[in-house]
Amino acid sequence: MLAGCHRKLNYRDGQYRSAREMVRLKKAGRYANSRPTDKTKTVRTTPSGARTKVVTKRPMRVGSATGTLASVIEAARSYQGTPYLYGGTTRLGLDCSGLLQLSFGQAGVNIPRSSNEQAVWGTPVKTTELQPGDLVFFGAAPGSRTITHVGLVTVVDEEGVDFIHASTSLGVVENSLESDYYLSRFIRAVRPQL
Repeated sequence: MLAGCHRKLNYRDGQYRSAREMVRLKKAGRYANSRPTDKTKTVRTTPSGARTKVVTKRPMRVGSATGTLASVIEAARSYQGTPYLYGGTTRLGLDCSGLLQLSFGQAGVNIPRSSNEQAVWGTPVKTTELQPGDLVFFGAAPGSRTITHVGLVTVVDEEGVDFIHASTSLGVVENSLESDYYLSRFIRAVRPQL
């Protein structure tokens, strides 16, 4: 669970935006150019001796879930709007690891209950290799190495990585992994063993 995870995570262009508004705006493409990108800059010298700067954007790996993981993501999204409840495992209230346990369970996969146990239930993955269906883990404070929160990657595209989770203040929502709030608390990612 992430304490105090409201107000800063969706702060863009000098004003706070709700998680739902951020999702709508992102899907509409309004923030496509403001997200971090992988760019390389090189300086080349032409045959005449003039120097030119070339900026090249490297394409981000794009993936989509299929089979069981697509079912897990669909199940997790069906809980959007469910309020946060520590220890909760029903539509009346969920915590982050409960959301994942229910979502995987609906797809016929039994996973551990706690985020710490879920963090070792899979193969470690680099953030540059994330795919929909991977699990992402966070600490309660920037730089923390103690896992207190988990989310499920739902989207990986040229705009970045989104994940669904049970936020203490907003309930079940999707957020961008690239937000300063989550990047500063990110600990690790794993690919589930199915």
